[in-house]
Amino acid sequence: MKRRSRTGGWHPKDIGDAVREQVARFGADAALGPLVRAWPEAVGEAIADNAWPARIARDGTLMVSTSSSVWAFELTALEATMVERLRVSLGDAAPSAIRFAPGRLAERGPDPEAVEPPPPLAVSEAHEEAAAKLAAGIESEPLRAAVARAAAASLARSATRPHDRGL
Repeated sequence: MKRRSRTGGWHPKDIGDAVREQVARFGADAALGPLVRAWPEAVGEAIADNAWPARIARDGTLMVSTSSSVWAFELTALEATMVERLRVSLGDAAPSAIRFAPGRLAERGPDPEAVEPPPPLAVSEAHEEAAAKLAAGIESEPLRAAVARAAAASLARSATRPHDRGL
């Protein structure tokens, strides 16, 4: 996806804009993204571990899946408080009502800050030579160099996997 810049040339569109445009096609569920981001802070970690936004009903009610019927029952008593907390976080985008029902919870990945980054790849001279051969047929020098760097990294990464001890 490209857009015309102020100078008249074509530039890639910000991927975030493109994703938002596509998600907006899905109507009310498009508003689920901001809700999901605000949910843990608005309701607290204990609740977020046992209840997660599932969808938005046509009338704007937030439907929340819970880990059990007990959680659904208990959270129904806290609905007004939770709506108010979401309103503080989201303003007019907050749901006017929340309904809780036992259901499947989305898997939450690890906290990005808690995950250690992988060690840097060790790209060997052999990887660089093999990558240069792979990219040799590309006419554009900047593109050839970029493809060679990517190929060398890919070769180095595959060499670190136990199933493929290549170069």
